[in-house]
Amino acid sequence: MANVKDCPGFETFGEDVRAGRKAQGMTRRALAEEVGVSTRYLANIELGLIIPSVPVMLQLIRICHLPVERYFNPNLIQENSEIRRRVRHKTQLCPEKYLPIVEAALDGAINMKE
Repeated sequence: MANVKDCPGFETFGEDVRAGRKAQGMTRRALAEEVGVSTRYLANIELGLIIPSVPVMLQLIRICHLPVERYFNPNLIQENSEIRRRVRHKTQLCPEKYLPIVEAALDGAINMKE
C-alpha cells in the first residue's frame, strides 16, 4: 500500500471518498461491501492513512463520483483557482436531481452580472 505523502494529487483522496460516500447516502459498511474490502480498510483510506490499490481506487472513484483527473493528472486541476476546484468537486458530489437547481442559480447569477 502506498503512503499518501508519497503520492502527489492524492492528498484529499480519503476526505473525498468520505464526502462522496455520504453524498450517495451510503454507510461505510455498505461502500466497503460494494467495493469488496473490509470496513477497517475503507476507514484507513478515508482517514488518509493509505492509498488503495488501483482496482479499489477506481471503484471508489466511480461509486463516489470523484473527479479522476484530480488524482491522476493533478496539473490539470492546479490550473484552476482553489474556489473553482471546490465548486467543481461539490457539483460532482451533488445528486443528479439537484443539479437543475444549481444550474438555475448559476444562470441567475450570470444574468445579474450582465
